[in-house]
Amino acid sequence: MSMDSIPKKAAPARSPKVIPKPTKPPSPAAAIRVAFFSDSLPERNGTGAYYFDLAHHLEAQVEALEVFQPLPRGKHSFLSLPMPGDPMQRLVTPNVFRLSEGYHKLNPHVVISVTPGPFGLFGLYLAKRHKAKFITAFHTDFEQLTRIYWNAFSRTMANLTLRTLNRILCKSSVAVLINNSNLEKDVRPLGAKAVEIMGTPLQPAFLDTPMKPLPPQMERICFAGRLAAEKNVNLIIEAARELPDVEFVIGGDGPLRSKLQASAQGLDNVKFLGWLSRTQLIELLDTSSLLLLPSKLETFGSIALEAMARGRPALVSANAGIHDWPMLKDGLFALQPGQSLADEIRTLRKIPKETWQEKALTCRSAAEQLNHETIGHWVELLSNYSKAE
Repeated sequence: MSMDSIPKKAAPARSPKVIPKPTKPPSPAAAIRVAFFSDSLPERNGTGAYYFDLAHHLEAQVEALEVFQPLPRGKHSFLSLPMPGDPMQRLVTPNVFRLSEGYHKLNPHVVISVTPGPFGLFGLYLAKRHKAKFITAFHTDFEQLTRIYWNAFSRTMANLTLRTLNRILCKSSVAVLINNSNLEKDVRPLGAKAVEIMGTPLQPAFLDTPMKPLPPQMERICFAGRLAAEKNVNLIIEAARELPDVEFVIGGDGPLRSKLQASAQGLDNVKFLGWLSRTQLIELLDTSSLLLLPSKLETFGSIALEAMARGRPALVSANAGIHDWPMLKDGLFALQPGQSLADEIRTLRKIPKETWQEKALTCRSAAEQLNHETIGHWVELLSNYSKAE
């Protein structure tokens, strides 16, 4: 019998090799509970929108998170004061029972006050009482706002009060957060022990909604924001008079809306949309070729970042803090003091279509990068300062 004729034993069946899926490492802040205290309504202004958007990203990174702020009831509390230049925004007295109950349920490790008003100060009180780490965010230079709106006496009294409150918050903080480097010179004299320069997050819809291509010609330009003196929207009306073949669409509401509409009367190329939801804002950006932000005062300029996320370049006042971020510079054009807005738009309209399309892609990529780095920085900050002595 040949060896070949000897029946061979069947090899034992092997189980298929299971390759384990890579597991995502836990967030460094996964065991941290964080409370934000803000005197701004969610999405009512830049500060309110910042923390509304940030919460969307951080909720998956921390154990628990809550933003304590006024409730949008349509009525003011018993005691309230108008914000500089905009009676539509008010500082209101917090419901201490609601806030205390919410705080005890959350039991945060880190408390962040983002405004020097009653809510921000109550956040400091609770943090001290319960020995939580306390951080201040310095988003708005209210002293500069009072220079725009109030007379010398009112301005002096308001600034003295604001400086005192900001000093209390800064001195009590393990760190002070700012969103452009120029603000460091303001918070260091107020007693800031450490300063962190934070980026600005984007609401997921600005990145998740499918992109739309740029219009072939620059025939529609937009603005979105508060219709208030510091936004310089009157410059847009003046530019519209000089450029009748360009449509200027203005989204937003504010104390100057009626005055601006009156000044634009007879201009067929100016359209006011009023307050916009985020969905409507995305639609406005997607149907425009350029965003305008000619503000007198702009600590950052979140709307310009949102425009870039939709692949739309932005023409922004040179004083805006957004210019401090090098990764965004290729998607921004700077409007210098005294420069004609209409002349700058004429210059931009001469840019070749191919170049403009490339810039749109650059805008999108830069906005995504800043959003990603901002969330990472926040997670790192919460992890580090929750353990700080």
